[in-house]
Amino acid sequence: MISRYIFILAVMISSACCVCAAAPAAAQVSSDYQLQPGDVLRVQVFQEPDLDRELRVSQDGQVALPMIGQVEVKNRTLSAVEKNVRELYDRDYLVNPQVNITVLTYQKRTVNVMGAVNTPQAIEYPPEQTLFLLDAVSRAGGFNRFADKKKVVLTRTFADGHSEKFTINADQLISGASSERWVLLKDDVIFVPESVL
Repeated sequence: MISRYIFILAVMISSACCVCAAAPAAAQVSSDYQLQPGDVLRVQVFQEPDLDRELRVSQDGQVALPMIGQVEVKNRTLSAVEKNVRELYDRDYLVNPQVNITVLTYQKRTVNVMGAVNTPQAIEYPPEQTLFLLDAVSRAGGFNRFADKKKVVLTRTFADGHSEKFTINADQLISGASSERWVLLKDDVIFVPESVL
């Protein structure tokens, strides 16, 4: 009788372990994540250990690889970069090379929330997360009692260096009167002015 209970207990523990093993891993970065300066990559070429590298994407968006030199990776997906590196090695150096590229460390992404919020600060968010304007304000403690929510200013700097300012009526976002949710991009600046009495 006791051995039967022990057997049942063993089966239950085994099943629980299987369930744990099958549990999904922590949130993965989407397959269309575009590489950015500051990301740290591991580049491996199958059966060519001398070509393996761990390197950081430079500020101009490139990595330097043995034999093929500088490779542009900024704003390109891992699969696109793998294909490009494979083609470059295949062209002059290797026969049908197998290239694997993984991201070891992602460049931090931040937006700044300033002005009439309860805790002005830089908000950091991971690459797999989409951050909306109201979410960023909420993470900065929310609007304070002096905030002019109808004239929130979003300043965005584009890749070519030029900046644009957008004036946003956050009251409309909160009430649902506007369908625009304002997805934030890295280095966006949100300024909440004080209302003029």
